Amino acid sequence: MALCVSLASVAVGTTNAFLFNRYQFRGKGVLYVFMLLPLVIPGIVLGISILVFSSTVANGLWDIAKIDLEVLRPGLVLVILGQFSFIATIATLVISARLQKFDRSLEEAALNLGATPLTAIRTVTIPFLMPALVGAMVVAFLMSFENFNTTLMLVGSDAPLTIAMFDRLKEGSTPLLNAVSLLLTVGSSALALMVILVQRKK
Repeated sequence: MALCVSLASVAVGTTNAFLFNRYQFRGKGVLYVFMLLPLVIPGIVLGISILVFSSTVANGLWDIAKIDLEVLRPGLVLVILGQFSFIATIATLVISARLQKFDRSLEEAALNLGATPLTAIRTVTIPFLMPALVGAMVVAFLMSFENFNTTLMLVGSDAPLTIAMFDRLKEGSTPLLNAVSLLLTVGSSALALMVILVQRKK
């Protein structure tokens, strides 16, 4: 689940970064504010809002056309969409910060040497953005992995690890929960430290 969220967030975050840094269009400021809104909305409120909206749409489709869309019901798909709604914003900000430092003359030089715009972006811009892309991927993965409030509102019968641990914790602490918690803490810290070291080398 975290991998799906991180991949989708980085993909959309990259396109958003190019959109807001490279183009001028009417309503750009309003669109940027709407993109930032999920960051200031509490996770539990965001989860409830998504659940109410998706359930209303699903019930409406069933009442009108007798179509039952399982993706709009509580479950892993809805959890991925709910987490993506705010993690994509964070990925956008991370990638945009790197893109703002890019020298556009490098792309122009590639175009003058015969490269197409897409080739120039693929061979010049994307390698420059790679540290930010990797950083955004790891941040998105960790945020998805530790997210609880939004996930709790949207989860169905197939609970992800954090929710499953929460349910087990109601029965009391066990050696298994302690061991898993320790592994998650060490693994998350090691992953974050690795990214920091890679960023410094870059």
